[in-house]
Amino acid sequence: MTPRETIARFVENPAFQRTIIGVIIFNAVLLGLETSDTVMAAAGRLILLLDTICLYIFVAEIVLKLIAYRFAFFRSGWNIFDFAIVGIALVPAAQGFSVLRALRILRVLRVISATPSLRRVVEGFLTALPGMGSVFMLMSLIFYIGSVMATKLFGDAFPEWFGDLGASAYSLFQIMTLESWSMGIVRPVMEQFPYAWAFFVPFIMVTTFAVVNLLVGLIVNSMQDAHAEESNAATDTYRDEVLKRLEAIEKRLPKND
Repeated sequence: MTPRETIARFVENPAFQRTIIGVIIFNAVLLGLETSDTVMAAAGRLILLLDTICLYIFVAEIVLKLIAYRFAFFRSGWNIFDFAIVGIALVPAAQGFSVLRALRILRVLRVISATPSLRRVVEGFLTALPGMGSVFMLMSLIFYIGSVMATKLFGDAFPEWFGDLGASAYSLFQIMTLESWSMGIVRPVMEQFPYAWAFFVPFIMVTTFAVVNLLVGLIVNSMQDAHAEESNAATDTYRDEVLKRLEAIEKRLPKND
């Protein structure tokens, strides 16, 4: 076995992957503790030292994978994601780069790439993006029509909510999220326009209960498809392994003349 193959088997070992997940979670706790002035005053040097050790572990993991896979490392989107996250953490904390250093917390996102179940969720979401684009276009069209109507109907009486298209769109977005929509916006409007409910209620029914649930349905369907593909791939792998074992057993059996 070549050194590359040995390193590849090492980084693909479940124990190694579980260790990396543990380091990611431990590092997330450290980054949270860094936000506490009291904790930093008491154990700031230790926390920064442990944070640096975690970063070195992540760098070592990336280096081992680069040695094992070479250019094939960059064929995986998850490997590129890990490489970018670790690269951001290596940016020096000085001048304009201090904002990038604040992004060290993004290292926590590496738990997604290290956990198959979380990867399925993200892959399902990404698979749903094309269909979600059509839904967002539909939502934009509904919001544009609703904003124009709301500005025409209520703009003069309530300029801070519906004075222009931007204000109307923001108010309608608040209504769609059901955040203080009744007592905060709709009831005051209905005091001057008693039949305003005929505009707001259908808008909520269409956006909140129809279009938003359509988005949820697309994501759930994509996740189910991704899970089904993974299950089929696992089944095919198991079948091929069984066939190889049967062939090996058949070769060892004595042949009848």
